[in-house]
Parts: sequence; structure tokens; C-alpha cells
Amino acid sequence: MLLEANPDTADLREKVSRAWQEFARALADVLAELPADAYLDLTLDPTASGTGDASYTVSVTVADDGSLAARAVGNGSLPESFRLNRAAIADLVALGWSPPGVEPGSGDQFGITTPIAEAPRLATVLCRTMRDIYGAPHPAFLVYWSHDAAQQPLSIAPLGSARAALFPGAPPTNPATAPIPDGPELHDAMLLREQVHEVVAAMQRTTPDQLIADGDGDIGIRAGTAMVFVKVRDNPPLVDVFSPILTEIKPSEQLYGRLSELTNRMPVGRLYCANETVWASVPVFGRNFQPSHLVLAVQVMTGLADELDDRLQGEFGGRRFFAEDDHPTRDSEHFSTGMYL
Repeated sequence: MLLEANPDTADLREKVSRAWQEFARALADVLAELPADAYLDLTLDPTASGTGDASYTVSVTVADDGSLAARAVGNGSLPESFRLNRAAIADLVALGWSPPGVEPGSGDQFGITTPIAEAPRLATVLCRTMRDIYGAPHPAFLVYWSHDAAQQPLSIAPLGSARAALFPGAPPTNPATAPIPDGPELHDAMLLREQVHEVVAAMQRTTPDQLIADGDGDIGIRAGTAMVFVKVRDNPPLVDVFSPILTEIKPSEQLYGRLSELTNRMPVGRLYCANETVWASVPVFGRNFQPSHLVLAVQVMTGLADELDDRLQGEFGGRRFFAEDDHPTRDSEHFSTGMYL
């Protein structure tokens, strides 16, 4: 199967695994050195992960007795469409989290209290929570900051490829309302776009000015009956390689289960359903941009999209991007095509 046999995915899998290992080691060191009354917050950046208003966060503080008290967000603090299902809740408990309200002061959050000597084990639990339960595809999608009880920032060692908050307590910036970058930031954004266009043009054996792009500047690449897009995001610097696998699809528990199963077999990226469309997305990090990473992501996505649109269309119906005779899963006078173009 493509997900298992393609050597490109194996290379990506190794890189992602190594990044998580480095993050876990750095996190364990920081937890072991947290001073009394200090806090450390880790949040999945919604602007990079597509989780909207949902704030998937874990927080650790040093209790009065010197133990580490960790909290993980529960459904009481999540928008309805982003709440954890029963399987995810069971997985949290299996990792060692107590259900909301069990740990003193945990409220609607999951809780763990452990001796500071167990910092490496707690770091592993936090990593698996962010990665396996909350869906962080890579540590670079995590934002962290440490502070005291008065919300004053504390200096800690870097946590691998995770990103320090831009300013204390600030949620990740929303690109839709963020100011236009200026100075070095503008230069970096322009440079990233130029690099991405050069890489994709070389893969297509053409020149950057001959690339097919839509009104938003997203580059389109046909892959059989599927379409793959390459989108450059400025804040945070990110290249999203994505595809609308199927449109006019009727969401169902069986569909969500299938997408979850397939996502778990991907080395990086995810499959999800939104607005009657099944999407596939593989991110490439814009900071310290590596052209080889984008090449791998495009190669993986073009093969993946062309394989999965046929397979999932046979299982769940819907329309493939370039298959006009596909039949939608339900009749509707006002359905949304879900197409990107």
C-alpha cells in the first residue's frame, strides 16, 4: 500500500519521530527544573492546525509539596464540533490522566499529579497527549510559554522545534486579523514564496511564472482524478500541501472512523471532513525551509490523493475533483460543491 511502501513516507516518518523525541527530552529537562509556583503551558496552534476556536492545551505547575500537577483540556472548554469522542477520552485515561474533577482543583480538565522525579514519564505522557489525542502532527505546531502565578514570564530552555509564544499569555495570532508583516518578516515571507514556486516549478519541469495558480496564489497540481494545492502561509511560516479528496460527501460515523484510521497510518499530516468535503493535508515548515521536505510532501500528497479519492469514493460516494460522472452521496437542491476552485 502507498502509505506503507513509499520510501518518501518512511523518510518523513523518521524525521517526525526524531522531532518528537527531541521535544520530549527537552520537555523532561524543563519539567525537572521548574521552580516552585511556576507554570508551563503547551498549546496546539489553531492557525497552523486548522482547529479554529478550539484551544487544545496542557499545563503543568509545581505544587506546594514539590510534585508536578498537570492539566489537560476537556470537553467543557472545547467548542462542540471539536470535542473529544469516547475513544479519545478512553485513550487519555489509558495514558494516566484522571477524568475531570477527580484531581483536586482540576475542574473540567483532566489531571495528573506525579513526583518531580517522574518528569521524563510525564513528558512522554504530555507528548502523546498533544500528538495522539489532540492531533499535533509535529512539535513545530506547538506554542509554549512559562510564567508565574501573576502571569509574569519565566525564562526556560527551548523545547525542541516547538515555538515560544510571541508575548506572554498571547494566543497564537490569527492570520485573518494579523498585521501585514514588514521589514525582515516581509522579506522572509516573500523569500519563502519564491523558494516554494521555484521548487514546484522544477518538479513540474517548467518555470515559476508558468505555474497554474488561483486567485489566492495557491498552486494547483493535477494528480489523476485528484487536485493537489500548494499554499504558502505567512504567520506562522508554513507551506500547506493539501487536496480536496472528495466533495459532496455525507459525514457519518463510519467516514470519521475511516479517516481516523488512515490518518494514524500517515507519517505526517491528516485526513478530515469539513463542509461536505474530505481533505488531506501535509504541512511543511517555513522556518529554516528545506526544499527537499516540500518535494517529499508533494510527492506523497499527489500519490496519496489519487489513490484515496478512488478508494474512499467507492466506499462513501461523493465526487472526485476530475470525475464528472461521480454521484453525490445525497440529493440536494442547494448543495455546496466544496471545490477549492
